Amino acid sequence: MSLENVKLDLNYVRSQFPAFEDPISKDWSFFENAGGSYVPKNVIEKLTSFMTSTKVQPYAEYTMSKIAGENMDTAVELFAKMINAQKNEILVGGSTSINLYVLSNALRKFIKDGDEVIVTNQDHEANISPWRKLEQVGAKIVEWRFNTENHELEIDELKKLLNKKTKILAITHCSNIIGSVNDLKRISDLAHQFGTIVIGDGVSFAPHGFPDVKELGVDFYTFSFYKTYGPHLALLYGKEEILKKLPNQNHEFLEGKYPYTINPGGPNHEELASLIGIYDYFNNIYSHHFNETNLKIRQRITKINQIISDHEERITNPLLEFITNNRNLKLFGKSEIKNKSRAPTISFVSKKISSKLMSQKLVASNIATRNDNFYAWRCLNALGVDTNDGVVRISLVHYNTSEEVNNLIKILDLIT
Repeated sequence: MSLENVKLDLNYVRSQFPAFEDPISKDWSFFENAGGSYVPKNVIEKLTSFMTSTKVQPYAEYTMSKIAGENMDTAVELFAKMINAQKNEILVGGSTSINLYVLSNALRKFIKDGDEVIVTNQDHEANISPWRKLEQVGAKIVEWRFNTENHELEIDELKKLLNKKTKILAITHCSNIIGSVNDLKRISDLAHQFGTIVIGDGVSFAPHGFPDVKELGVDFYTFSFYKTYGPHLALLYGKEEILKKLPNQNHEFLEGKYPYTINPGGPNHEELASLIGIYDYFNNIYSHHFNETNLKIRQRITKINQIISDHEERITNPLLEFITNNRNLKLFGKSEIKNKSRAPTISFVSKKISSKLMSQKLVASNIATRNDNFYAWRCLNALGVDTNDGVVRISLVHYNTSEEVNNLIKILDLIT
């Protein structure tokens, strides 16, 4: 069967998520996925198994401890393969915010007075504040601002900012407000001409398809597992040649043992082991849709990414079209998904009522969403949006349905 003829089997997908049968959540249309996704049963089973049988200090010789350590190692190995990295190039920490703060502390060593650090005003604060704090050690913070007409980060503007003093560029792969997917490959190629280290924030991108970090060319990349169908942990990838040069942020006896050197405290053991369940879930999706059994993990992920993307585009574009054509609503970002040009993360405001009131009306109709600045207050400031009232954000993933979207459109039509 060719990839072009494969459509996501939504009934199969939804059958893997207990939330769709749970008495509390089953009657809701869940559109707050950018805040945290539902979890498939594979993850729950792995977590329960670890807590039941192997909740001991790992890496000792007795059986329960050996199994615990083996499962933790397996989780790291699998995710390395899923994003096309080496095992010693990724670490799992408590959150993206924590991972980036530790990384910024490690990179301080390379900052001298007058060096420049580029951040954007399109990012979530987790990928802005750690780099802005380098101003404390002499860095000049340069802001790459998006175009307020089309809400895009434009490459021509970046070219004006990059120079031989640029040491770090922190850039979102996909804004959690605007939704547009930025061309990290092109951005990395440009920045590397000046020896600049590129940090890509994939928190809003990875839920819609795990990236190939080598193909992107970034030096570091991060995303959150609780937004990619798992527990509240986060992954940080870093190129080995840079990781080995970073000063130790961990215990003294771990000196030189990267990537542990930038992962103080390490991950939660049981949640780390449960990440195997994310791999199992995506592998099951692959096996359900495709017959080829000899493909490597990354090749399987690529095929899954495509059918997920096709599904998300199919169900999201009618909503984007409705909001765009509704004279009482203002959409931020592209009005159509075309060839993965944006994620199905849709932010808008009403020209008649507050975002808070609109959110309340949606919740009253069993639409699970919210209004907020979503930690992207600099972005909202640039958009001229009240950061206290914020935007209404509708965020979809591959388990959402066209029926849910059609119902949402009907409700929005009534309340606007």
